[in-house]
Amino acid sequence: MELAEIGIKFALVAIIFGISLVVAMYSTYAERKIAAFFQDRVGPNRAGPFGILQPLADGAKMFLKEEIIPTNATPFLFIVGPSLAILTACIASAVIPWGQNVVIAGRTIPLQVTDINVGILYIFGVVSLGVYGVMIGGWASNNKYSLLGAIRAASQNISYEISMGLSIIALLLVTGTLSLGEIAQQQHGWHWNVIYQPVGFLLFLICSFAETNRTPFDLPECETELVGGYHTEYSSMKLGFYLFAEYINMFISSAVMVTLYWGSYNYPGMDYMNELLGATWGPLFGFAVMFTKVLLFIFFFMWVRWTIPRFRYDQLMDLGWKVLIPLAIANIVVTGIWITFFS
Repeated sequence: MELAEIGIKFALVAIIFGISLVVAMYSTYAERKIAAFFQDRVGPNRAGPFGILQPLADGAKMFLKEEIIPTNATPFLFIVGPSLAILTACIASAVIPWGQNVVIAGRTIPLQVTDINVGILYIFGVVSLGVYGVMIGGWASNNKYSLLGAIRAASQNISYEISMGLSIIALLLVTGTLSLGEIAQQQHGWHWNVIYQPVGFLLFLICSFAETNRTPFDLPECETELVGGYHTEYSSMKLGFYLFAEYINMFISSAVMVTLYWGSYNYPGMDYMNELLGATWGPLFGFAVMFTKVLLFIFFFMWVRWTIPRFRYDQLMDLGWKVLIPLAIANIVVTGIWITFFS
């Protein structure tokens, strides 16, 4: 690989990393504004016009707050927990195709950091590592409520990762590849996978709520039962890392759903727009289309949070094991029969 290509890769990584952080920052602002709208309140309106500088004020507050490590905590692991949570959240975006190849100054630049042939497995591997950040933080805090929250998170994530994996198997039967880049290319125009796998998409969507610990699946940090959940003992930027990781995971989950089921950067009339706008602005318009889809999913995450109450823990586990897993297996069987006899 040439030095110039390495530089482009580093620049692309930095841009995607920066976009992830900015989206996470302003997701907190959007969350407050949407909650205020649903509850007939104003929301943030002091820091900057319409309160748009509130995320920057929150970030400064997190950095400047006193650093506290409980006396009986395990100091090294207490720091490793949030660090691992934010690390796994950020590296998941490396295999997501954000658009077609764009030509800038005569050089072709792919809008995907790397297109490995097992991109879906990479996503699942990174997501599975994320629960270790929660478990380590809850255990290292030496707090019973934190430990209970961490145990809840681990059991919840393991349960719903099974359903999520099974929902993907049916999609793989349809696409025949594990590469996210190829899956995106196969959905050219309006041939989106949600048309062929609506049940699989619904299962993946529900499991995404559970994997990101969003309401109605936010049992690991259920403040009415666990004080604050697995991050009860955390303060300063270590707490900020846990909160940021949740919003980055929501952003990445939305991007993965858009890539797998909702056409990625594809849209009806795409060939005409590429011809009209050219090799530079055409792919960038596709990137804007994908980003719009992702933002709509983020809005949906927030809409559900401020509309539906959380489940009891037994209801959450019953849904995962008694409903979603059998439904995912049935979807695999039906998809296999359809492909075998009708395609």
